[in-house]
Amino acid sequence: MTGKNDLDLGTFGIYTFDFEHQPAGLVRDSVQELEDLGWRAVWIPELLGRDAFTHAGYLLASTRRLSVVNGIARIWSREARWTHGAALLLADAYPGRHVLGLGFGGQPRPGVKPLAAMAAYLDELDAMDTPGPLPAEPVRRLLAAYGPKMLELARERAAGAQTYHVNTAHTAQAREILGPEAFLAAEHAVLFETDPVRARSLAREHLHGYLGTPYNVAKFRRLGYTDADLSGGGSDRFVDDLVFWGDPDTVARKLHGHVDAGADHVAVQVIGVQPGGSALPHWRALADALLPAKGSASR
Repeated sequence: MTGKNDLDLGTFGIYTFDFEHQPAGLVRDSVQELEDLGWRAVWIPELLGRDAFTHAGYLLASTRRLSVVNGIARIWSREARWTHGAALLLADAYPGRHVLGLGFGGQPRPGVKPLAAMAAYLDELDAMDTPGPLPAEPVRRLLAAYGPKMLELARERAAGAQTYHVNTAHTAQAREILGPEAFLAAEHAVLFETDPVRARSLAREHLHGYLGTPYNVAKFRRLGYTDADLSGGGSDRFVDDLVFWGDPDTVARKLHGHVDAGADHVAVQVIGVQPGGSALPHWRALADALLPAKGSASR
């Protein structure tokens, strides 16, 4: 199993749903500019119908150095053998550039416990025979994890964990459970808006769906948020913890809080972009605020 030292994604990366709304040409141009700006990793979900591995393969083929992380490939979207084969192909074709992020994903399934389902899926993956030669570099695997037991599973059965919509206090807790050797990536939503009323309104729009799902509500309660925090679209405290808003320097300073709390990597999700639109202006501003030096602009 690969470990923390096998994952070098830079301190900050880009997490985006945007590519699920866009035509292939715009996706290609955008991801190439991300690479030229100096971003070393882009994270993609699996939500609106674009298959996790087809999507990752297209982004990898469109770039030369960028790492692509499935954040997440859902274990219910395909049998373990198809995940095994797809991950091996990407590891072989793009050595060291693909990260297989796995998660339970979706709505609750009656009678199914996420921890048991994930452990069984990993058992299937690890028992698979590999047809043909192994890739020069192994498949690198992360688990979406929030609670202590899933974090322990990520520590034991993967290179580490990825978290989504958590505060910096959770990052500190996750690091303690994972220990010093496992990789920890934390996604965080950001919004370039300095007016508190407008910023919180847009943030509440973004968080609305997550406040309606049992797993997310349970996660937020474990983080110490009360009924008052989670009602009415979320309290100011809750919203400000889950969405960092302000000018680029303010947002960058808050994002560094995850690094200070123990994250190896922070995947930054820009919100407030209309479906089909582009977050590139915001990604450029983030590159100036977060990256030590931009990559070469030559292609």
